[in-house]
Amino acid sequence: MKREVFRRLKIGVSGVRGVVGESLSPMLVSDFAAAFGEFVGGGRVLVGRDTRSSGEMYENAVAAGLLSVGIQPVLTGILPTPSLQFAVRATSASGAIAITASHNGNEWNALKFIGPDGLFLNQTANDELLDIYNQPDPNYVSENRIRTEKFLPGAFLMHQEKILASVDAEAIRSSHFKVAVDCCNGVGALYSRKFLEALGCETVSIFDSWGNGFERPPEPVPAHLGVLSACVREHNCAIGFAQDPDGDRISLVSGSGAILGAQDSALLIGAYLIRKHPGETMVLNIQTTRALELVAKEYGVKVVYSPVGEVNVTDAMGASGAFLGIEGSSGGVIYPEISMCRDSYAAMALVLEMLASGGRSVDALLESLPRLSSVSAKVVCPSAQAGVNALRALRDRWSSRNPITVDGVRIDLDNGAWVLLRRSNTEPVIRILAESADPAAAEALARDFEKELSGLLKK
Repeated sequence: MKREVFRRLKIGVSGVRGVVGESLSPMLVSDFAAAFGEFVGGGRVLVGRDTRSSGEMYENAVAAGLLSVGIQPVLTGILPTPSLQFAVRATSASGAIAITASHNGNEWNALKFIGPDGLFLNQTANDELLDIYNQPDPNYVSENRIRTEKFLPGAFLMHQEKILASVDAEAIRSSHFKVAVDCCNGVGALYSRKFLEALGCETVSIFDSWGNGFERPPEPVPAHLGVLSACVREHNCAIGFAQDPDGDRISLVSGSGAILGAQDSALLIGAYLIRKHPGETMVLNIQTTRALELVAKEYGVKVVYSPVGEVNVTDAMGASGAFLGIEGSSGGVIYPEISMCRDSYAAMALVLEMLASGGRSVDALLESLPRLSSVSAKVVCPSAQAGVNALRALRDRWSSRNPITVDGVRIDLDNGAWVLLRRSNTEPVIRILAESADPAAAEALARDFEKELSGLLKK
């Protein structure tokens, strides 16, 4: 039992993630919150959560842990993660804890730790936090130093105001778009319809209730967006938006009902912003479609590749002064002019600005861009060491192709095709992404490497 619980608890740069009622106990959550309070060294820490039924329980545990070390918890309630990150900077808080397992299923929840700059902790800061957590004697404060909880209502409106001030909101409103949004029964159920209406959109929303779990699998990948596609066609919408439970990821559906998927969604938004910033620098994680590199080359934009993970992208952006960061595999768009984090709300506004300024449909815009077919898969990994050993074996087998090992193993093949295999930051799996100009070839690559990896993991 202990081994299974350990396997289902993930600790890393994506925070502390586990299964409710098993590995992610309220005591563990409280202890990590206390450690984070010691890490930030005092002041106020914002606490936000998504709509999972376990969220309120963990919110109380986080507040207790923070109070125990003399930190003042400021509860924002249910709030998109990018809004929480924005609020940290807007209120000069010492940091924040987001209680969300993002795209994982109902049975999971997690703590994501945010520093005073509104960014997730990088590996160095995360290691320091873990060192504090592992100390035997927490620095609990005496009764007279325990502070009171505070509440921060309306945090989303601060975020919304910044977005609307950063795009051509009047052009969007003048276009009177009809749009659909799939809220995934997550934070979008509270905020997305009103946000789009503030941009003058006639909005059709689905999966827009909360409190009873997710009615569709929470990751906004094509296989899960059939209802949104049908909704876009039925209501003759110009665009459909699909979110994940905490509102940082985005996928698009065109007016014809075509489901773009994360990579093409990132391509569409990234290409629009590249044209606005010729000659500058952008960061792509290594799992992002190479089509964006082709567009960047056309406009003299330098591309810097980073490991997968939002914090790795933002670190590379800070080091290179990049105007944009893209996590193609998640549809994550990081646009510092609005916010230095993945932000589905900023992405929706930018897409609407793009449609308003160009007068062309999503389908027409995609036709003008280079497009590659990508296929993803994942293989359950029995242990961290088994995953390390399997990836090392793959690297050695394919050494003649000079694999890139900045994050997992990326193997570049003939005719621009490539495949990436890497251990997930959020699940006990190894993820596979294959890309090729030929859809059948991309599918075959993914299945071939899925089979090869499964064989290595069984050894």
